[in-house]
Amino acid sequence: MGTEDIHDTPVLVVDRPGWIRANVAGFREILKPLLGKMEERRGGGAGGAVLGALGGKVTGVELGMLLSFLSSRVLGQYETFAPATRELPAGANGGGRLLLVAPNIVHVERELDVDPHDFRLWVCLHEETHRTQFSAVPWLRDHLEGEIQSFLAETDVDPMTFLERIREAAQSLAGGRPEGEEDDGGRSLVELVQSPSQREILARLTAVMSLLEGHADFVMDGVGPEVVPTVAEIREKFQQRRAKGASRLDSALRKLLGLDAKLKQYKDGERFVRSVVDEVGMDGFNRVWTSPNTLPTKAEIAKPADWVARVHRKTES
Repeated sequence: MGTEDIHDTPVLVVDRPGWIRANVAGFREILKPLLGKMEERRGGGAGGAVLGALGGKVTGVELGMLLSFLSSRVLGQYETFAPATRELPAGANGGGRLLLVAPNIVHVERELDVDPHDFRLWVCLHEETHRTQFSAVPWLRDHLEGEIQSFLAETDVDPMTFLERIREAAQSLAGGRPEGEEDDGGRSLVELVQSPSQREILARLTAVMSLLEGHADFVMDGVGPEVVPTVAEIREKFQQRRAKGASRLDSALRKLLGLDAKLKQYKDGERFVRSVVDEVGMDGFNRVWTSPNTLPTKAEIAKPADWVARVHRKTES
């Protein structure tokens, strides 16, 4: 594993176990308030003990599935909430760090049969775009962390309610549901254990993540051959790889863990950015970074003209 500082942001080249260790540390950091609530309930009697035992197993199994699944697929990652560890230093002032998963990058560049130097540079530029988003918009990290903490604060840790939601999730994922209930539309396990207020928060988070991913893809489309000589070939082959889909098991795991929404974020977000830039230019689009109030909603990601009407009408009136 190697480390290099760019603008006080550590860049770490890791193997798959190293990527998992980094993300376990990140999850532990962001989940501290929720884990504290569960620990309090654990000491509150028999029901708390059941919650502690079962809740730990459920979240542990799901997190293990998620990290194991992703560790063989992630090429690079800008880790926004990166705690410092002995192995993995955090960025300046506790900021993020860039992770590059070497075996996955090598695997994909060979699979696509593209120039290794160009492909590695292309991957690095994508993650550098995410680093720039957070460094250029100082309030963004705190806003995201606040939304996540609000989501966790809404988590109902009552043992019986928790167990009932797990039961409903299992029934839905197995294809069964209580008589008279409507189909859930194929929601993931993550969505099925949420309260209505958490779904509202998740909708806002989904909109922000769609914006960030779509903006990164839009920026990458502007990278020309003077920077990455074979960029056209890389982009075409990588898009074909995305479009191919996956095996039945791979698709099932994506839906179970909510990862199928990730690919949709790239498409919807890039469409939003491109539509807004076409309508009001890059300066007009950049108003999106003014404050949390100018971020698009989930509905506006799907209808960019509504965001343009809301933000530009307000700022020009």
